[in-house]
Amino acid sequence: MKTAHLDTFVHDNVPPIELQPEFIFELPELEFPSEMNCAVELLDQAISKGFGERICIQCDRLTWTYQDLLDQANQMANVLKNELHLTAGNRVLLRSANTPEMVAAWFAVVKAGGIAVATMPLLRSLELKQIIDKAQVSHAICDHALKDELLNAQKECESKSLVHVSFFNAQDSHQDGLHHLDLAAKSASKAFENFASLATDCCILAFTSGTTGVPKATIHSHRDVMSICTCWPHYVLKPQASDVFIGSPPIAFTFGLGGLILFPMRFGASVALLEKASPKDLLKGIKKYKATVLFTAPTSYRQLALEGLIDKGSSLRKCVSAGEALPGPTRTLWKEATGIEIIDGIGTTEMLHIFISANEDEALPGATGKIVKGYRACILDDEGKELPAGEIGHLAVKGPTGCRYLSDDRQAKYIKNGWNVTGDAYLMDENGYFHYQSRTDDMIISSGYNIAGPEIETCILTHPSVGECAVVGEPDDARGAIVKAFVVLKAGVSPDASITKSIQDHVKAQLAPYKYPRKIEFVQSLPRTETGKIQRFKLRQ
Repeated sequence: MKTAHLDTFVHDNVPPIELQPEFIFELPELEFPSEMNCAVELLDQAISKGFGERICIQCDRLTWTYQDLLDQANQMANVLKNELHLTAGNRVLLRSANTPEMVAAWFAVVKAGGIAVATMPLLRSLELKQIIDKAQVSHAICDHALKDELLNAQKECESKSLVHVSFFNAQDSHQDGLHHLDLAAKSASKAFENFASLATDCCILAFTSGTTGVPKATIHSHRDVMSICTCWPHYVLKPQASDVFIGSPPIAFTFGLGGLILFPMRFGASVALLEKASPKDLLKGIKKYKATVLFTAPTSYRQLALEGLIDKGSSLRKCVSAGEALPGPTRTLWKEATGIEIIDGIGTTEMLHIFISANEDEALPGATGKIVKGYRACILDDEGKELPAGEIGHLAVKGPTGCRYLSDDRQAKYIKNGWNVTGDAYLMDENGYFHYQSRTDDMIISSGYNIAGPEIETCILTHPSVGECAVVGEPDDARGAIVKAFVVLKAGVSPDASITKSIQDHVKAQLAPYKYPRKIEFVQSLPRTETGKIQRFKLRQ
């Protein structure tokens, strides 16, 4: 496959063709031109359609029209290209909460032919270092408030690839010696010559946690981005240009990227961005911006409904849940409180966005939904054979998007005979509805976050009082699951509340705070096999 990129690192590390999924393009709308830049399709074309004066992004600090966003993105792109020497195919790490500047930077990178590597603001230097080294990141754009962990990661990186680091939203930038993208952009031209990407060129590296704790980078092209804008939102969500989107997922999650940026812009709608998105923050934002489309995890829906924070008088008309399984009681609670049926869905970072879902009229309590138009899905047994309706097995899917890991041996595990095998156990009923059963691997999914147990174990083991530990997910009504650690303390250390807090604080200091063990159980020993492997299934029981 050809590339228009000058830096061919990603192109050179795509999985061999025999390990790639089968891509299918069964809808006429999925026939894209061979040369295409998705940033141009979504942003520049919005101006051509007459959306220039429509509100595109709102937040507490500012309101941007589509024309404002285009101007900001073009100015940033000019700085990236002319001052920071961005070459097409370079990887650019983005680090920020959900802000307008983060969105402008994403579009600037893609318009210039770069590859956006968005990261969650909660990540610590150790986690950022893994991403920078894996993706051979050459540039980084970061909110000034989050600079410390990034600069620490830059120092610690083995690859030394990260050369150009720039910041935005500094309170006082006169003497810090750093490059400030937003200040440099003010004097840059608002005209930019967009890079002529091939539709199959990579524009996103989206990172997902492996069950081992070693992150995997998923490769997604301009065609992939436009495919997810074409399938689920058009056939299931059905938004209107008058809609105001709002939600909690970080833009670094593909759930957030699609739901809060790509989809509203594809339909000429607007988004209200929240830097903090607790249930109470969401409620405040919904009221302030009169939001009509909400994207969040089941945890938030449950809390908003249980605490009586939401009612039938809200401006909402569409509510989307993904990131973890939607419990039936949560669906019922929300419907009783608001009169709105939640649109549930499952997507993966590997597939980029939602591929099984159901709209409000077709929603079935206890089921995720049916296959989204443009995709195919089935249930496979352990040998890769298709199972009949009613039997539990491995969920497998294929469509216009698919899993391509950047230089990773785990590619062979995810792809089976052209199918993307997601790691979820499902059954399909006789009416084509897919029902979630469990994960088939050791991934812990808590409040929509994917958490790898071994990563937490490694961190806990560096605590001076810990001898051994094992981490599993424990079912939880509010969060779906929580991280629970079984800890064997060193001789002479007594288990008490202070040592529990010490271990929790130790994890929070080194890893993203959502990964810390909410429960710690002190044990005398861990169950093991004859060969010495920890039997985590016994701990789960």
